[in-house]
Amino acid sequence: MDEQKGHGIPDSLLKEVKELTRKFFALPYEEKIKIKMSPAKGYRGYQRIGENITKGVPDIHEAIDVGFTTHRCFQYPIISALHMLDQHTWLVCYKELKPGDYGDLGKTMEGCNQWPLDPPKFMDTMEDYINQCTNLSRKIMRGIALALGGSPYEFEGDRAGNAFWVTRIIGYPGKPCENGHDKPTNDVGWYRTNSILVLPLYFITGYIVIDLLSFLFMSSLSNKSSGPHTDYGLLTLVNQDDDITALQVRNHSGEWISAPPIPGAFVCNIGDMLKIYSNGLYESTLHQVINNSTKFRVSVAYFYETNFDTAVEPLDICKQKTGSAKKFERAVYGEHLVSKVLTNFV
Repeated sequence: MDEQKGHGIPDSLLKEVKELTRKFFALPYEEKIKIKMSPAKGYRGYQRIGENITKGVPDIHEAIDVGFTTHRCFQYPIISALHMLDQHTWLVCYKELKPGDYGDLGKTMEGCNQWPLDPPKFMDTMEDYINQCTNLSRKIMRGIALALGGSPYEFEGDRAGNAFWVTRIIGYPGKPCENGHDKPTNDVGWYRTNSILVLPLYFITGYIVIDLLSFLFMSSLSNKSSGPHTDYGLLTLVNQDDDITALQVRNHSGEWISAPPIPGAFVCNIGDMLKIYSNGLYESTLHQVINNSTKFRVSVAYFYETNFDTAVEPLDICKQKTGSAKKFERAVYGEHLVSKVLTNFV
């Protein structure tokens, strides 16, 4: 893990994407659910609290996932009549794949990115941000290639010349104050503080409360906003709130240490594919998020990946540096991603 400044992306843009993220998550649930994530939509869109699973335990955050776009798709927002059964709470976007681009390998991830219409300019701002993160990541990977003793273009062409990417726009609920009077400004924090009042109200009004009961149960299992995990691809750029320390990284001694935010800087994480390419010279960053603040925390994570269908295996130059033995087996990035997606989402 490293923190990067002097990266060339305007500080005003870093702040704007976080502000738009905060505005989106402040919308009523009925608005956010218009772009609900589902398998039919390529696992893109808004995900409610508890739908992301880390090692069997639901995470306490909400997010939007978005991804690489090769064509423009029209949106037909629909409010689900059964929205009370859903627990989505983030926005996820992937590089969009046209039907048939990668055959059966890409079928799970085919779909249109779902962008909210409110707040205004959300899509345009995020797409500008994603393009700039893509260019920055390519430059960082050229530096890493040189550091490994290869050509600066080692991670281009068949490896990452058509790099897949993922953008995850995340909101982490705040923790209720101990005195019970103050409450964080997000729905889940309110539920935690007022569950004794909410449960009877839901029963009286006839609403289905399975999702609420599930959340109250799962939040008793873990205090982690996002459980320990590594990222899937090459490199991750994390743009996090400047005033909340919640991200933690495990060091070589097995201790969890905080990664305090530096205004204007990205936290850079190494992913699983770079670990394989480097034959272990670069270790994928094991990290987690614990938001002990009473404030709602936002984070925009951009994931720079290999080409979707790339078969990743240790580079010859890295095998030479590590005793010539190949420490990792060949892995197809798209297969790795799909397996993670299918096990990480309820």
